[in-house]
Amino acid sequence: MANENEVHGKAQEMGGKVQKAAGDLTGNADIKAEGEANETKGKAEGLLGKVKGAAASAVDTVKSKIDQGKAEAEKPR
Repeated sequence: MANENEVHGKAQEMGGKVQKAAGDLTGNADIKAEGEANETKGKAEGLLGKVKGAAASAVDTVKSKIDQGKAEAEKPR
């Protein structure tokens, strides 16, 4: 499931692509450059979201293993 950073990043990336295309169509280099920058920022934010998601998943896995270890240690022998 995508998190907020991934969704916002994808939206910014798509907006940047549209802006870049508009700059191309109108011959406006400033708008094209701004679109390229927004596309890059969107990609970066999307990547940040993926890293956050992977970190959260890793934390959940570690917590689960700790809980399993506690349960195993509490079993009567």
